[in-house]
Amino acid sequence: MSMEKHYDVLRSPVITEKSTMASEYNQVMFNVAKTATKPQIKAAVEKLFEVKVKAVNTLVRKGKVKRFRGRVGKQSDVKKAIVTLEEGHSIDVTTGL
Repeated sequence: MSMEKHYDVLRSPVITEKSTMASEYNQVMFNVAKTATKPQIKAAVEKLFEVKVKAVNTLVRKGKVKRFRGRVGKQSDVKKAIVTLEEGHSIDVTTGL
């Protein structure tokens, strides 16, 4: 896969309290494309960050219906990937690429 495809697979890192707690267990969370598969996510993380990936778990958070000033709106669906890294490897998502 080309370098541009890897950037299309990984959208952004997830920086929340839960993802910070997961970093203690050598895990990193990313927002990924809805069509991305686990092998594509693994290849993108290994190529872009030069680390070894142990496992990839994915989840899809369905969009919620929200109201703002009486108007109904819908948030979009979001696919997230929890990437577990091999021992001795780490990613600092706060610095960027």
